[in-house]
Amino acid sequence: QVHLVESGGGLVQAGGSLRLSCAASGSTFSIERMGWYHQAPGKQRELVAQITWSGGTTSYADSVKGRFTISLDKTSNTLYLQMHSLKPEDTAVYYCAAKKYLVVDYTYWGLGAQVTVSS
Repeated sequence: QVHLVESGGGLVQAGGSLRLSCAASGSTFSIERMGWYHQAPGKQRELVAQITWSGGTTSYADSVKGRFTISLDKTSNTLYLQMHSLKPEDTAVYYCAAKKYLVVDYTYWGLGAQVTVSS
């Protein structure tokens, strides 16, 4: 089992910055990659960014490229999402997720952190 706890959400004005954190605990040796998803009201959950646990290979949704940076501190098993130039359309609940080796989908999820960007 892997336990994920997000922190760092909040209210920010458009153009501002926030950093989300996700502390992972438990069987972290089983993690192949971690990601951040967001879900806006009335919309489906979407993958924002992901990173491999071993090599740090990253990928981003087109909507956040150049504005968001995902990173992983393996000494503390903490995942980060640095968000700059925030837009009102970035308003959503942001979820941290972890995918195990040999499994197709993300298996473990945090409870989410609300990010609200005011115009």
